[in-house]
Amino acid sequence: MDNKGSRLWYVLLLVPIIAMVWVSSYNKTDPEWAGIPFFYWYQLLWIWIGSALTLLVYLMTRRHHD
Repeated sequence: MDNKGSRLWYVLLLVPIIAMVWVSSYNKTDPEWAGIPFFYWYQLLWIWIGSALTLLVYLMTRRHHD
């Protein structure tokens, strides 16, 4: 894959940013999970998703630089 193709992987890094900036999509209390309102566990979930996406982008773009 050419250099332009590897740059497209970086678009995935925008997904967690958009998810967190769009507050109206998660500004609610239901559904609760283990007594934790949706507002909080949704944000905590995005920490894991963001980490996984960052790892994926790193691995997919690193191949093209080695």
